[in-house]
Amino acid sequence: MNAPAGLVAGFLTQVRHRPDATALIHGGEHTTYRALYEAAGRERERLAVLGTAPHDTIGVLARTSPAAIALVLAGLLSQRPLLLPSPAPAGRLADLAAQAGCARVLLPAGEVRPVRLPPSAAGALPHPAGERPALLFTTSGATAPPRIVPYARTAVDRFTTWAARRFGIGPGTTVLGAGPLTAASSLLDLWTPLAAGATVVLAEPGRAADATGLLELLTTHDIHVLAARPTLYGPLTDAARTTGTTLDGVRHAVLTGRALPDRTVAALPRLFPGARLHNLYGCTETNHSLVHESGPGATVFPPVPVGRPLPGVRTLVIGAPGTPVHGPGTGELYVSTPFQSPGYLGRIHHDPFTAHPLGTDDGSTWFRTGDLVRRDADGLLHLTGRAGDMRTTVRGTRHRTGTPAPAARRVTAAQRPPATTRRAGRAAPGRPHEPIPVQGRTS
Repeated sequence: MNAPAGLVAGFLTQVRHRPDATALIHGGEHTTYRALYEAAGRERERLAVLGTAPHDTIGVLARTSPAAIALVLAGLLSQRPLLLPSPAPAGRLADLAAQAGCARVLLPAGEVRPVRLPPSAAGALPHPAGERPALLFTTSGATAPPRIVPYARTAVDRFTTWAARRFGIGPGTTVLGAGPLTAASSLLDLWTPLAAGATVVLAEPGRAADATGLLELLTTHDIHVLAARPTLYGPLTDAARTTGTTLDGVRHAVLTGRALPDRTVAALPRLFPGARLHNLYGCTETNHSLVHESGPGATVFPPVPVGRPLPGVRTLVIGAPGTPVHGPGTGELYVSTPFQSPGYLGRIHHDPFTAHPLGTDDGSTWFRTGDLVRRDADGLLHLTGRAGDMRTTVRGTRHRTGTPAPAARRVTAAQRPPATTRRAGRAAPGRPHEPIPVQGRTS
């Protein structure tokens, strides 16, 4: 059975044709596709009883669990946009809910803790032009007020379809869900498997942070696909070395986020002797855009390249002074992907979402990553640093982006609203960060 392209259509195909297959494993409990669909149905009924309209935005405050996944599925199945904010103080969550225009902010069914968000003075922010969002993620707000990053349904569907094919995810595949539901990385380790009919083993927060417990989880459930940040791989390789463990069942080990220490890179082929290693590059705003792959048993020499563009992804390397680098050379990386957000909610100055960096009117939105890269003679891209002191987000963590910009035509107001400046986390002079209030209700 070939699942149709897309998250919702793929999930419903599993419910119809494989209802008793295991969708989730959490704390030793198995949840079938049928049970997950029925739980999502109860959450849809709850949304209706609460008086939410079909297109109302719903805020979800939840740790990763089957109940939380059912609530998100309820929103996706009923085409309600869902705000999935990263953990933050109550005041900041209230502001984000107001910015997103949330009609309700909910916890999953069965949660005993109440939702209590303080009043907020902010109003709803304008959305970028284009398709209505399905999921709204947020940047972490570690060094600057968090921004809301909307993803349209078509962008989500394109990514889950690509990822399922690339990593062999489908019926009979077991995937570790080690990341939070509220991160864009969940598109790979949670939503792609559920669209493709795989089983997701959810790592409880405490276990995901404990290398020994995580190693036990990987061996107990014979994980086939593992996608995680480097902060997980280092302790995991150390724990495996101590116990003499190898993970022979892992077919694909995906590295996302920051560069790995050289010692960890050298240990990966021993830990995953039968796996293809994928260094996957991307940021919250664009989703994944580049990948470098090594086959089983291959010697991996650090630093690992970020590789080549994914299918449909376009890249530009812009050198000084704003000239494109066509062959080997170094410059700042711009990307345009079929999986990316169309832009932030609201307006910011020096918006990294831009029209074509060289002024070509191709109608596409490009993203200025702020990463300096080197293209080698084989066309592989290597990260070399950051370009200045503007900030962007890499997988939910704020990083600096470049100040010297090539002459790029801004996306017009008709395409997306103008944009708030921030340098090193501060508002630009005369344009302080707006407060962010909650209109709407919480439940």
